Amino acid sequence: MDIDPRRLRVLHEVARRGGVMRAAEALHLTASAVSQQLALLEREVGLSLIDRSQRRVALTPAGRVLAGYAERVEEELGEARRELIRFTERLAGPVAIAAFPTVIRHLLVPALGRLAERHPQITPRIQELYGAPALRELRLGGVDLALTEQDADKAGKTVAAQQSIVSHPLYVDEYRIVAPPGWAEVPREVADLAGVPWIAGPPDQACGHALERLAALHGFTPRRVHMIQEFPPTLALVAAGHGVAIVPSLALLDVPDGEVVVTGITNVGARKLDAVTRLSRTRSGEPDPVQAVVIAALRDAAEELSGRLGARWNAS
Repeated sequence: MDIDPRRLRVLHEVARRGGVMRAAEALHLTASAVSQQLALLEREVGLSLIDRSQRRVALTPAGRVLAGYAERVEEELGEARRELIRFTERLAGPVAIAAFPTVIRHLLVPALGRLAERHPQITPRIQELYGAPALRELRLGGVDLALTEQDADKAGKTVAAQQSIVSHPLYVDEYRIVAPPGWAEVPREVADLAGVPWIAGPPDQACGHALERLAALHGFTPRRVHMIQEFPPTLALVAAGHGVAIVPSLALLDVPDGEVVVTGITNVGARKLDAVTRLSRTRSGEPDPVQAVVIAALRDAAEELSGRLGARWNAS
């Protein structure tokens, strides 16, 4: 019995993603092409691998057994690719990166410039993806590296708790409280924040958690007037006089001077930016060589950024 390993990969994706449509998206194929490959694989092994009697695609017992072997084949091939890279002087190949707007703009774009100079044969592919969906794609192999944010107070309690992935620190991005420039009384200390309207982030995001933590620490209930996920509309609402907000320093880099007031309130906290990779079969925690040079370029960009932000806040 001859089994085409390319069709094993299709079965592997269907098994771990729970359906033909999701597998097709991950493999950049049509659903009909995935179904064709599965039918050919069934013909090769002489067994039914897919239970088509149900509304949702499910594997037969034989399909589950073969999918287990397919997963091991994928792991071995991945490990072989990583080992072979070590024999070459020039790193090459694709690397898929999940990221979100502020890190794309201020960390990833500069890092890609460095990467193009140092390793022109590496071909990055960026996917805008945030939070749990990004980590899910990482675990499933849809991306090789994910850039994540966590309120520093929570760092190590969520991402690090997932044993299949490893976090590589990049940058600590300090929070700032911003207020409208037209307010007669700009908040100067935490006590001034109790009665003001807030443009708040969702509680499951870093800035939303930071507001909850700040309020709990100082014993006030924030008056959340608007709930906004992205920083540009948050800052636009602040600039228009609708309330105050907690934003990370990176979000302020593109804001013209005077558009919002950056208050002098301190000890607001920070968000921790990490690059996250899957744990290799060796369980060493080290990323593969291609991922490692991407992370190195991101750290160089973060170091330069730290200098820029330090100069800006010292000047102000």
